Amino acid sequence: MYPAASKAIFVLFLSATTFSVTQDRSPSQPYVVGPNSHLVIMEYEAWFGPRAVTFQGTAAKPFLQSPDMQPVGGGYDSRDPDIIRHHVEWFESVGLDGALIEVTNNVSCIFNSLWFIQKYLPHCTPAFREMNQNIRDNTGNLYPAWAQLGTSLKLIPLMGGSEPNVLYPDIDGKTAFEKEVDYFGARMHEHPELNVIYQGKPLILVFLGAAQDPNPADNPLWLRIKNFIKAHRELRDQYTFRLMAGYLDSQPYLWLSPSPATGPNEIKPMYDFWSWVDRLNATCTVQPYCPYFPSYNPTVVDGVRRTENLTVSIATAGQYGWSCPNPNTPPYCPDSSLRWPTDNGTYGTLDNFMTYARQLQPIFLIVHQFNEYVRPDEGFNAQTIDDSDVTDLWGHTALDAVAQQIRFYRESLY
Repeated sequence: MYPAASKAIFVLFLSATTFSVTQDRSPSQPYVVGPNSHLVIMEYEAWFGPRAVTFQGTAAKPFLQSPDMQPVGGGYDSRDPDIIRHHVEWFESVGLDGALIEVTNNVSCIFNSLWFIQKYLPHCTPAFREMNQNIRDNTGNLYPAWAQLGTSLKLIPLMGGSEPNVLYPDIDGKTAFEKEVDYFGARMHEHPELNVIYQGKPLILVFLGAAQDPNPADNPLWLRIKNFIKAHRELRDQYTFRLMAGYLDSQPYLWLSPSPATGPNEIKPMYDFWSWVDRLNATCTVQPYCPYFPSYNPTVVDGVRRTENLTVSIATAGQYGWSCPNPNTPPYCPDSSLRWPTDNGTYGTLDNFMTYARQLQPIFLIVHQFNEYVRPDEGFNAQTIDDSDVTDLWGHTALDAVAQQIRFYRESLY
């Protein structure tokens, strides 16, 4: 619930930026990815609530507020129907096709038994477990909540695969990985109209974390997850899985061409990772990593080679985060990419990312991100936060920029 005067102002903003989405989406049917599909998906966190994540300590504070969050310092509850409705209205208005929703942290703590916790997870206290299970419930609640709203937007779940214990069997013989698939699968089966069908099955993404061991001989976690899915027919027959990792821009051993990048980096087919977030700084000279370019995977659809995925962002940190270790350096690391690089209110980093999006025209264009509000590697000020939610630091300008770029992107496709 937010102040009436502010609400009126923002509704006018939405009306000014709304445009017709040309993708074939229906509120009553799943989206079936075809040879000419170009989906735009927002990374979205439904983590917030009185017993889960709060907005304490974050630099930006959201415009929307929930009454039950006021005792813990304000913000919104991700299960608040008014909040869900307004977020859906905003996503529809900027021209998105759907949201990537995630339960990627502490998966075994959330889904496994007390026996498992006592054996493997000493950090999983009752309070910590409750907080994380509340995040799970908030995220799962989006399925019935969005279905009730009758939106044509779709949901893609992102599961946790960054901790080896997600593949350890619990006392019942099942892994936390399987249990999370079952959890989201039940909601996907109950609300099939909210699914994205890719390669004939509902799409699920699995988050691997940041740096990846590229050597299959080491039996790295990403390979164990791939092999686990292959070995479990009940998983691979029901869903299309894709693995997602972070900062592939800085892992040249994963690229098809390991030479210094001069543009977007194609990932080797044996890895085929999607990017959660990549850096982009074509003018950076800090060695050994610079310059930075985002990553992508090619695929073949009906005999035609296409770009499968690309992730764009509003701001990205450098290799050492946002604050360089040397106190004599400027306030930002020289290899970071700010929200407003020229400090004039222009979303230059997003503009640069979207230039490559228009060139590559991926099947899945992912926008990093709506409302993570995390610390400490971001959250210092408006220049460093990559969220596009409406807040006290930048108002509605981020959503305005996203809407404009989506419009330019869709126009480039025809």
